[in-house]
Amino acid sequence: MSTVAKLLARKERLLEQLEGDPGPNERQEIERLLAQIETALSLLVPGDADTSAE
Repeated sequence: MSTVAKLLARKERLLEQLEGDPGPNERQEIERLLAQIETALSLLVPGDADTSAE
């Protein structure tokens, strides 16, 4: 599995966790991890600025 695919899979799992109504500390941690994933994706896929649709 490519790095991009792994990041997208991790992003999907984190988004599912957000839908599960996490506590405030958990929500903050998930949002921090999502921001890191978005940054990594933007560096790995420079021509694809909108990875949120995937």
